[in-house]
Formats: sequence, C-alpha cells, structure tokens
Amino acid sequence: MASKPPKGDPVQDAPKVAEPKHSAAGLTAIGHSLRMAHQQMGVKRTALTLLSVNQKNGFDCPGCAWPEPEHRHTAEFCENGAKAVAEEATLRRVTPEFFAEHPVADLAGRSGYWLGQQGRLTHPVYLPEGGDRYEPVTWERAFDIVAEEIGALSSPDEAVFYTSGRTSNEAAFLYQLFARELGTNNLPDCSNMCHESSGSALSETIGVGKGSVLLEDLYKSDLIIVAGQNPGTNHPRMLSALEKAKANGARIISVNPLPEAGLERFKNPQTPKGLTTGAALTDLFLQIRLGGDQALFRILNKLILDTPGAVDENFVREHTHGYEDFAEAARAADWDATLTATGLTREDIEKCLRMVLESKSVIVCWAMGLTQHKHSVPMIREIVNFLLLRGNIGRPGAGVCPVRGHSNVQGDRTMGIFERPAEAFLDALEKEFGFTPPREHGYDVVRAIRALRDGRAKVFFAMGGNFVSASPDTEVTEAAMRRARLTVHVSTKLNRSHAVTGARALILPTLGRTERDLQGSGEQFVTVEDSMGMVHASRGRLEPASGQLLSEPAIVCRLARRVLGSDSKVPWEEFEKDYATIRDRIARVIPGFEDFNARVANPSGFTLPHAPRDERRFPTATGKANFTAAPVEYPELPKGRLLLQTLRSHDQYNTTIYGLDDRYRGITNGRRVVLVNPEDARELRLADGSYVDLVGEWKDGVERRAPGFRVVHYPTARGCAAAYYPETNVLVPLDATADTSNTPASKSVVVRLEQSATD
Repeated sequence: MASKPPKGDPVQDAPKVAEPKHSAAGLTAIGHSLRMAHQQMGVKRTALTLLSVNQKNGFDCPGCAWPEPEHRHTAEFCENGAKAVAEEATLRRVTPEFFAEHPVADLAGRSGYWLGQQGRLTHPVYLPEGGDRYEPVTWERAFDIVAEEIGALSSPDEAVFYTSGRTSNEAAFLYQLFARELGTNNLPDCSNMCHESSGSALSETIGVGKGSVLLEDLYKSDLIIVAGQNPGTNHPRMLSALEKAKANGARIISVNPLPEAGLERFKNPQTPKGLTTGAALTDLFLQIRLGGDQALFRILNKLILDTPGAVDENFVREHTHGYEDFAEAARAADWDATLTATGLTREDIEKCLRMVLESKSVIVCWAMGLTQHKHSVPMIREIVNFLLLRGNIGRPGAGVCPVRGHSNVQGDRTMGIFERPAEAFLDALEKEFGFTPPREHGYDVVRAIRALRDGRAKVFFAMGGNFVSASPDTEVTEAAMRRARLTVHVSTKLNRSHAVTGARALILPTLGRTERDLQGSGEQFVTVEDSMGMVHASRGRLEPASGQLLSEPAIVCRLARRVLGSDSKVPWEEFEKDYATIRDRIARVIPGFEDFNARVANPSGFTLPHAPRDERRFPTATGKANFTAAPVEYPELPKGRLLLQTLRSHDQYNTTIYGLDDRYRGITNGRRVVLVNPEDARELRLADGSYVDLVGEWKDGVERRAPGFRVVHYPTARGCAAAYYPETNVLVPLDATADTSNTPASKSVVVRLEQSATD
C-alpha cells in the first residue's frame, strides 16, 4: 500500500552526522530502493514498473543518461533510478482541490522536498493576474492565454523557451521548430548550466561537442581517469561498467576534492560478491583542490613531453594542429605553481604519470566538478591535449567521456535545442519546412535571466525542469521571474518554480516516461539519446495519472496551432497524431538520423556517427584535432576564506529532493550542512556541530548569504568546502560564469563562514 504525502514540512534544523561510508550500493541500496518505491507506488505497481526500466521494450529511466549494456539484467536500474521512477509513477495526486487549499504564498514557503512529495499533477491550472492561488483551466483556455501574451509582445525575442533534459527527441524537435517558426532562438536549456563547457571545449578541439567513447571502450581501456565526478550518487550504473573494466585489467584514478564511497568500493547487488565484500575501484586517489585540474593535466603534459618515446608522434603529425605552441606552453609548467593550484604532492603526480605511461589506452571521464568554474573550457581543452599527446582519441578503449546528467539532455541538443544553432542546421530546417528561421543568436540561461530581470523578456515557457531552483543567484533569478508577464511550466509534479510566478502563470500537466501515450494513430513511443550517442525507443507501460494529461509533443503541437494559426507551414496536427511522422522529418534534417524509424525499430537502437571516434576525422576549422595553449588558471583564495562547491546529496537528483539523507557521507535528517576540512575548521575556530551562515564574496560587492548551516568536519581537500544545492545557489553570482560557455561557476565560490544567529 502506497503511503500518503507528508502534511507538514519536516524539521531540518538538527541534522545527524556519522562517519562517511567507504562503499556504495549493496543490500542497503536494494532496501532503500524498495522502501521508497513501496511508499510511492505500492507493491504490485513497484514490480510492474521497475521491471520495465531500461529494458529494450520498456521505458528509459527518467534519471541519468548513462547507457544501457547490450545484455540487460532483469533489474537494469540503480537506487536513484528507482527513486526517480517511484516519484513519477507515484499514486499520490495533486488535484484542483489541492490548489484551492494552498495559495501560492503557502507553496512558496514550502521546501522543495515537501512540494515534490505531494504527487502527480492531474489538471492544467491557471494563476490569474492579481489572484492568490491556481485554479482549474481547460486546455483550450490555457493555450489561449499563452497566445494572448505572445501576441502582445513587440518581438518574438521577448519570449524564452526553456528545456529540461527529460524532454524526448520528438518533443524537443517540435519545441525548437515552434520557437523558430515563431521567430526566436531563445532556447536555453539545462546544458547551459552543466556540460556547456564540455561542448564548447570539445567542439573547438575535436570538432564534435560530445564524448568519443562507447560503453565497450570502458571495458577495453587500460586506464580510466574519473575527474570531478561522483558516480556513486549521480550515475550509479556507471559503477558496474567500472567494475567490469577493472575485471578486464583496467586501473582507475579518481581526481576529486572529496573521497566518494562509490569510487572506493562498489558492492554490485547483481552479484554474490557484491552482496558481501564488493570490488575496490580506485587505484590512485588524487584529492585535488577545487579548480586545480587544469594545472594537473598541464604538468602531466609537460612530463609526457619530457619522457623519451612517450608522445605518439605519428598521430600528432597526421591528425593534429597547434602542437608547437602547446608544447612550448606545457614545457613552461612550474612545479611550485602546480602544487599550489592542485594541493597535491609531487609524489602523487609522479605516480599518476607512471600509470599513464604504462597504459596504451586511456579514457578521461568528467562531470560538473570540471565544467562549473571560470576556467572550465581551457581546463577541458587541457584534458584533450593530454589525450592527443598519446593518440588516445579514435581508437578502442580511449577517448573523452563527459558524463551527462539528465536522461535526454544530449538528445535535446542534437534535436536543435540551442540558442546558437549552426547555420547548416537552420538551412536544413528552412529547406524542409519552407519558413526562414531566425539567424540571430538567442539567450542561454544566464542571459535569459538578465533579460527577464531587465524587462527585455516577458514570457517564460519551460518544457519540464525546475528553472528557479536550478539557476544561480536565487534572489536575482526569482525577482527576474516575477517581472514576467506570463510564466508557463509543463510539468509532472510540483516544484518551487510553480510558486515563483509572473503576473499570470500556468502549470500544464504532462505524461511521464512511465505512462502509455495514446494518440490518433494509436499507441506511440518516443526516443532518447544517452551520454554516449546511442539512440533508442522508450515506451511507457502505466495508465496515465489523469485523463487530463497531454504528452509533451501534443502540448507543443496544440500550442503551435493556436499561436501560429493557419499561416504555419508545419503539419502540427499530423505530428500530434503520429510521432513516426516527426521522426521522418528529423531524418531529413539532422545528420545521423537517416532511416530513423526503421533503425529505431531495432530493440537496441542505433549509434550516432562520431567522426573522431569512427574515422579519426576531426571536423574543426583546421580539419585536424587542435592542441591549445591557454594560460593555467586556478581560483585565488583570500586568507580566512574557503572555496565552496555546490553538490548533490544521495537522496537527490538534480533539484528533485527524494529525502533528507546523504547516506554515503554520513548525513541524515537534514540538508543544511557544510562540509569543512578539520584543519581548516580549527584555523577558523569552527567546532563540529556549530552553526554558521555562508556568505559569498565576489567582485560586485553584493552580500549573498545562506543562513543556518551545521558545520561538519569532513575529509575535504584543504581550503575547500561543500554544501548542497539548490540551498546554496543563492551564493553563486549570476555574472560569475565560465569563459566561453557562460556556465555558472558553482564549483568555485569564495565564502566566509560567520557564526549563525541560530547557533
């Protein structure tokens, strides 16, 4: 029997702290998964649903983008995947009666955890101008309201169309098509806040803004470097791949400011050994200072250059450009500066070098720990330099592996969700649909917030996600949203963005991944692209949470028909009726999707082409892979201050809070904690268990404060601290972004810790 949602917000002012764990998964993970699933779905629905997750004829997990192996387990999901499915397939419901009982002011005072626990949205609802609560509205009236506000704009560029990584390929293609036929490229997405730095660096250096490895490459690799990533919480199924790689002889180097249980030891619940001792994963742990990764890879490159025979000279000569300038910069790397930037010892770096030189095939994996700094793009370029030096791109077991977060975030970008589209893509749209797409670049996330703040954007439409909680500089973001004329959210569940509204607001409830999608031509499926460029179908199995739900493609099609009217050149009604017709058009517009419908009929899906991986061909401006030679940067830390990174707890996926525990780090019953190295804490006179306010310091002089955090003495890198987002997003300045990519610099926030008034 599923349980009822909590009536009141749980008290979080007394988190409990124990020793951090040194292994991940195992029987404990099974117990947590099943308990949460039973609470949300009950026993029968749990079995029906979880056995369909990530299966070839089932639905793609709405959690992370890690790929599925060819041969699937009966239970092909992780603990956090089970939580994501349970939250979507819950039996709890948010009905119009709920909104009658809870005015917007009440919702705004609730935690994200409480809002998410209330259940699935069942009806479209509308907050009229001057109203204090949402009220039921018909779909027809909802589309009329959007059309009214868009029609009143002086330019289509006053509208912003945001996309979450949950959105399917079909819905994303339609969504960008609608925005561009309307006349704008204002298509920010969650990639702007996560792997935009990866795409920027990789597009310039190897010509493709995606990773160059497949799952099988991990199994063939000699050395896997995992930098700035915590797969035990954020991509748990990756641990199975690392375990298999280790069994095949690979070694693993972890580069991170925090020790993470999943990279120490993995107890695979699918194997007898995993239920007992598990498998040790990391061979060398480099506890690097936040932002020091560029300096680390630069010194490694210097040492490789200084080692006779270490450079793959044939590869460098035949396939690369810019080697001489790069080599000059790398040879100038300084040991003292490197040790300051990284916080590492020379002995550890030299041990790392020996492992690199002993390995023919090397993969470097990374995530947000590398992408959310001011210098993230040159940092990732330096990783590319490192791989190019020894020919580690375009051969089995080697390459770049940016590990994407949300399940179709990479697919959405492939479908054209991008504020700076390529000319070739726009030309293909124009040829296929007969209208002239806008050529001027649109707003990314940070620029969209500025535009809303400054009154240059007046309509905000979100296809999924929790924009307010995901974005930086919370007070600025919320004030900007409240300046909008209309905010619209296509959602499955409640979140904080629904309580931070424009003058008018709509919540449009949609089908989830787990649910059957019936349209005019019969039952439909959608497709997704995983983190390694594999495309496959996803078919929901459950009956929809409400008869009032529309699918995301249907919402876009009906909205487009209402806003664009009879002048539209796009067959929206046909697309809504039969998603195969959408895929036919995708096949003619986007390279790599030829014969889309036929190829996706294969239960395993298909692999998109990747020229560097497949052919050692690099579609860059030079026609070769580009070495780069940027100056080494790392965050400066004033005396008496700490460098803060925002991160997730284990009971969290992106901004969705499943619970109040962070089991692997030993934190229970609360989220307002700050992890501080014990030696730093002693110098700052911060006792374990004391309470502090986190106060951000940045060049604009604005005080940004996150109050009431319990100090936890924790084995972080010296000078570095960590705390959970979205609670700490208030500390990240809107204008503190990565060069080139404009990604918020959420992993290097200078803070001072002041005694809290609540202590």
